[in-house]
Amino acid sequence: MITTEADYNSALTRIYKLMDVDSGTPEADELELLVALVELYENKVYPIDPPNPIKTIK
Repeated sequence: MITTEADYNSALTRIYKLMDVDSGTPEADELELLVALVELYENKVYPIDPPNPIKTIK
């Protein structure tokens, strides 16, 4: 679980190191899990509001 900014930064560092791993390996599984955890953390801490349709049209 990623609960702090330090956890988040550590996870991102590990993700960058795992970016070139082969599919079907334990490292690929780790990468997939870390990406999911980072996404959950980002959605919680850095939410993005849906765009205002009127402002979008203008």
